[in-house]
Amino acid sequence: MATNQDTEFQAEFSGTSEGIKTQEMLLNMGPQHPSTHGVLRLIITLEGETITSCTPVIGYLHRGIEKILENRTVMAGIRYMDNSDYLSPMLNETAYAGAVEQEMGIEIPRRAQYIRLITNELQRIASHLVGIGTYGMDLGTTTPIIWAFRDREGILSMFEALSGSRFNVNYMRVGGVLHDLPKGWLDECSTFLDKLEKNMVEMDGLLSGNEIFMSRTQGVGYIDPQQALAYGLTGPMLRASGINWDLRVNRPYMAYREVAVNPIVRQEGDCFARYYVRLQEITESIRLVREGIDKLPGGPISVRTPIALRPPRGETYFAIESSKGELGVYFISDGSEYPWRAKLRGPSFVNLQIVPELLRGHKMSDAIAILGSTDIVLGEVDR
Repeated sequence: MATNQDTEFQAEFSGTSEGIKTQEMLLNMGPQHPSTHGVLRLIITLEGETITSCTPVIGYLHRGIEKILENRTVMAGIRYMDNSDYLSPMLNETAYAGAVEQEMGIEIPRRAQYIRLITNELQRIASHLVGIGTYGMDLGTTTPIIWAFRDREGILSMFEALSGSRFNVNYMRVGGVLHDLPKGWLDECSTFLDKLEKNMVEMDGLLSGNEIFMSRTQGVGYIDPQQALAYGLTGPMLRASGINWDLRVNRPYMAYREVAVNPIVRQEGDCFARYYVRLQEITESIRLVREGIDKLPGGPISVRTPIALRPPRGETYFAIESSKGELGVYFISDGSEYPWRAKLRGPSFVNLQIVPELLRGHKMSDAIAILGSTDIVLGEVDR
């Protein structure tokens, strides 16, 4: 027999009751959450399990790299670029050196250009391997990250033989590169590429055809082409939405003026497309490294530059196609050894802007898939 208390309870929480109320819930994802790819905090508003809004909170990793560059001589600043996108130090240094060389009107030797191409594409592979491996782990599988870091070890070992350091390489110099390629390095690189190419076929079969992975990524986090342009997205984020834009092709620099690049473009615009663009870009980078090795000319690896570099008064902006997108370095020089103003265009920072828009209307479980598909690095976001 129902009591008066039961009747009141049913009246309050029945679908026809006027007393029913809903309340939004605020959820902090991060800054220590393993799926934030660094110290990022997302303040998510939930209605049930549906995300209604998201506010990214950045700055936890801020180290003031731009101000550090302004308080270091032009040559000394290269070393600090390793700490921006710490998964792509070779690419960061190339952008910095290229900006100074453009400002000073320096044309580096062709051998140095091809060495930069080879190391840059190896670095792109290493970065994409981390992005793909951690993305698989975000969605519940551990094998991809083990395979990815296994292959990445080969690249880091070659960097160590080249520069003396596996991670913070400090290899690029204004006017060229620090060291020439060691004896046997090119043979080791070619052998590694042959093995990597076979491993990427296995990685493709492991992830791309996995039903769970496909259901978590296909149709999730769709970015319209015009929306991608409006938000200033670049790199795999932009090309996965059908926009064929790659600075190695559209604004070629250094050896890319002589080596043809085939940009990887997909039309779906979802999480799966962004993942697959990166996977196919690894194969394209393997081809570019091989072509760079085949065309590698002889000659000097650098031009003579003064110890105290003093770029002429003026300003310059130089951008390269980094692993995350357009990485730009902007300098204003007052004629001294120190940049008067240094500004970095970090593609991770720009690409992060669209995350709140992508998360709105999705379930909480999709937030991990969407954030992971952006492949951001917080060192480049906070700078």
